[in-house]
Amino acid sequence: MDEVLLAGPGTDVCLVLDAPVSRDELRRLVAGRQAALTAAGLRAGGSAALCLAPSLALVANLLAGWRIGAQVALLDHRLTPFETERALSRLESQVVVSAEPVGAGPARGFYDQRDTPRARPGSPARTPHALVQLSSGSTGPSKIIGRTAADLIAEIGRYALMDGVPRAGERIVSMASMVHVLGLVGGLLHSLHAGVRLALPRRATGEGILATVAAGPEPTTLLGVPFHIELLTWVTEPPRLPQLTGMTTGGELVRAQVHDAFTARYGVRLGSMYGMTEVGVIATDLFGEHRPEVTPAPGMTVTESAGELLIATAHSPYLGTTDPARWSDGWLHTRDGGTVDPATGRIRVLGRLDSQVSVGGLKVDLTEVEHTLAALPEVAEAVVVFGTSIEAYAVLREPGAAASVEAGLASRLAAYKRPRLLHFVERLPRTATGKLVRDHAALRAADRGAHRQPATREGNPRDVH
Repeated sequence: MDEVLLAGPGTDVCLVLDAPVSRDELRRLVAGRQAALTAAGLRAGGSAALCLAPSLALVANLLAGWRIGAQVALLDHRLTPFETERALSRLESQVVVSAEPVGAGPARGFYDQRDTPRARPGSPARTPHALVQLSSGSTGPSKIIGRTAADLIAEIGRYALMDGVPRAGERIVSMASMVHVLGLVGGLLHSLHAGVRLALPRRATGEGILATVAAGPEPTTLLGVPFHIELLTWVTEPPRLPQLTGMTTGGELVRAQVHDAFTARYGVRLGSMYGMTEVGVIATDLFGEHRPEVTPAPGMTVTESAGELLIATAHSPYLGTTDPARWSDGWLHTRDGGTVDPATGRIRVLGRLDSQVSVGGLKVDLTEVEHTLAALPEVAEAVVVFGTSIEAYAVLREPGAAASVEAGLASRLAAYKRPRLLHFVERLPRTATGKLVRDHAALRAADRGAHRQPATREGNPRDVH
């Protein structure tokens, strides 16, 4: 803690929320939270859970828990009370830090929170992991993932070696949640270690993000997920921002249409990062030179086996019983389809393996169907899943465009690839990191109450909601 994250000149500004936070101020805040956590019963080898929104309180409590020598679990503040209680029961944390729920209203990049630690019947850490996170749960129930201090320091070291990563004297404006790996390590921990100024936008809108960029003169990189890219492309007249050098995105594949709209509007690089909660950053293309391929990060070994990407890891990242289908013999199974170029070593990520289905004996990649649907001018966003047939959920830009969407799909996809069920909804559910949710129950809930109308194309009957 003191050597890797908190070291540095005391007057240097390391964080910017509503006001700048110097390293001396951050060290004082961490010491104060360390005393409060100790008073609540947290000790070295103990376990704590933070149920806080993005805030200075979240940062201070996380660093304080680590400074004590405890295992710290991060829970997203957007979980319902039922989900939070279920997660705490699984984690068995001894101390829980929470705050008042954030109010409804426009999305924010950070909040002002008054945190309260409280003791809870639980158990000391059963594993040597310093950090515990829950997977995003975009395709089903979340997994409990642990990372040791050595794991985190190794990932911080990978960032230090990668060209295109912000350096001392530069700035990151991050929209990525600090509860999840991109915002936590790529944003917070890298910035503290490297002397990068980390700024969080008060308003998580396109205009709010750009206002945060405009508030400082330092060379600035945006950090977020594809959802944030779309927010920025919706700004019709962005201000001139000479300090903006580019954006790095992670979380899921960026559709070509969105990529091109961003680079055309802002005239800066849009780099991509491939990673997982289990291991952090795996590969990058930070200058957008090899799209859609990415280059393995320093020290990462990636191979392809039966069409699946595997990552070399010395130990399983999962807490509890090890599932050999996810980790075995030193290899983490990503469940992502992909290829590794033997000449260059670069990786092409082809999407989730569970996105490849068989329809009448013919293989269909649901990612292809989803990107095709989302690229239609009438569609704002879309998700494609497979149950007994291919189903699509889409948000229309304007009401009454269902027939145009059907015609667009008919002209772009073979009949066997096209969704048999097409649901039009007001909004699509997303995970805490901004990923579109592909869980059938959550999608059905979004579609509840929709009116069904039959339609037919080329002898392929469909239902349109």
